Amino acid sequence: MKKFILLCFTIVSVFSFRCYSQQSKVNTADKKYDGYAYIDAIKTYERVARKGSKSEDMFKKLGNAYYFNSEFEGAAKWYGELFAMNPSPEPEFYYRYAQSLKATGQTAQANKILDEFNSKYQNDNRGRLYKENLNYLDKIKANSGRYKIEDARINSKYSDYSTFVANNKIYFASARDTGNFSNRKHKWTGEYFTNLYVTDVDSVKVKKFRTTLNTKFHESSPVLTKDGKTIYFTRNNYIDGKKGKNEDKITFIKIYKATLENGKWTNIRELPFSSNNYSTAHPALSTDEKTLYFASDMPGSIGQSDLFKVSINKKGEYGTPQNLGKSINTEGKETFPYVSNENEIYFASDGHPGLGGLDVFVGQIDTDGNISDIQNVGADVNSPKDDFAYIIDSGTREGYFSSNKDGGRGSDDIYKFLETRRLKCIQELYGLITDAQTGRILPEAKVSLYDRNLNLKNTTIADATGNYTFSVECAEKYYVRAEKPDYATKEVSIEIPDQTGKTNLPIALESIKCKVTIGDDLGKCFGIKMIYFDLDKSNIREEAALDLEKILDVLNQNPKMKLDIRSHTDSRASHKYNEALSDRRAKSTIEWLITNGVDKNRLTGKGHGETQLVNQCADGVKCTEEEHQANRRSEFIITAL
Repeated sequence: MKKFILLCFTIVSVFSFRCYSQQSKVNTADKKYDGYAYIDAIKTYERVARKGSKSEDMFKKLGNAYYFNSEFEGAAKWYGELFAMNPSPEPEFYYRYAQSLKATGQTAQANKILDEFNSKYQNDNRGRLYKENLNYLDKIKANSGRYKIEDARINSKYSDYSTFVANNKIYFASARDTGNFSNRKHKWTGEYFTNLYVTDVDSVKVKKFRTTLNTKFHESSPVLTKDGKTIYFTRNNYIDGKKGKNEDKITFIKIYKATLENGKWTNIRELPFSSNNYSTAHPALSTDEKTLYFASDMPGSIGQSDLFKVSINKKGEYGTPQNLGKSINTEGKETFPYVSNENEIYFASDGHPGLGGLDVFVGQIDTDGNISDIQNVGADVNSPKDDFAYIIDSGTREGYFSSNKDGGRGSDDIYKFLETRRLKCIQELYGLITDAQTGRILPEAKVSLYDRNLNLKNTTIADATGNYTFSVECAEKYYVRAEKPDYATKEVSIEIPDQTGKTNLPIALESIKCKVTIGDDLGKCFGIKMIYFDLDKSNIREEAALDLEKILDVLNQNPKMKLDIRSHTDSRASHKYNEALSDRRAKSTIEWLITNGVDKNRLTGKGHGETQLVNQCADGVKCTEEEHQANRRSEFIITAL
């Protein structure tokens, strides 16, 4: 039915032509072509062409007949004959010829045709997309190698495609045993009619969906609501035993809805925006089930088939369908939509730059419903043939897609996959807010995220465990600001990696109200780990004076406080030298405080050299510079209050 649906979306006008002695055969083929009996038309046209007759119109029809049946080698051959006769046919033939060439591995020639297409038809969205993505093959290559793919083990020698998973069951369309005493073929494609089938996940036993949903015509593309009580599906324009047609006696396809009552599917009805004059197909529900996405060639379409959406209210009523716009739809075919739990829309297209035929693409839906960042999912899934009907579980990253790529069992086959690497780089920035002095967890701290230009992007409150999280862009720079009463606000910058993952940024806040008692190190209230001196010197440096100003202020505010000032070195240099140096530094610190007004009776001090190391870095032990730095410290021990 996939080919049948593509044909429904591609009504080709018929052009008059003359083939002289072969005219009667051509007229016969025209009638079959007009009636969309493409398989029969191919045979007749080819017999005429092999006898030497040439006609632009005949080559167009031959090319189209193969193209619409996804037989791209034949399409490329006859479109080539068309271009040999007329280097400037209608724009649609440029694109179909290029797609057919790509599907048969003639990428360079395809790109040449696309260059001509874009130069002659600059208003066509497909040409613009090609021009904006001249390195599209490099992008596809970069997006490849991300899947483990295997046969879904439910395929037959016929057409199997379009899966949906619900309640640990797989629903799909198949042409394996339609009909009673003999299988019924559709004259448009030579394929058997498809019905709905079901199997358990990880099972190979397939059962026909034994319900009134299946008829003697086509059914496909099932999607169920989360409660399992409503199903949407695609079917020929056929209901209550009657087949609907337009004025030209053509039967299109429609989306139908049914409800489950007492274990039986009933109330089968076409959706109100369907029509006898155009097709609607391939329903897909948003995560909240308030929006239905689908494909159609209804009035207002940009191309041969576009993606639309329609709202569903609480009463189950439908709004007015909206075209998803030129960011996703082209003059070609966009079809088989699927919306993930992460608001990604997957779809098949032959209008966006791809490998040939239908390729699977993905775009991001924002909060306003706009779609951006459309990318080809890569050459693991996509091939020169038709690849479509992609669905994925956002949690497990497992899913299914359908394809008529080489190596399958039938004309279309279902493949199972595991996505091992995400296409889109997704990063989570997280961290723990703590007290810098005590390490105590600080819940309810306000945490703000700013971009590299200090524009506020998001704000959150640390949870009861002191943790915060933000969703951030990969390869971007951010500033994170943490605030909490009685603590100094702190802002930290962070560079986010360009790979999917999580980035940890813990933030320790300095209390502006430091509670101390006798025996505590006053320096820890201000994060003072060391009073810095020049190498081998004991004079106070400018940056050291700034820290001492803090100590001085506390002493002035607390006149009964007394301090014992202790200076320590690392183990490098001799023991005697280190002891003398540290003692000079302790005395220099005391002298600075006395000079700035502190009574000398409130201060004592001594240098301890390397006698009180805080780690294993004694003489002869190999240590890092950071480990040695931990031993070089100054302490302001409170001895009286």
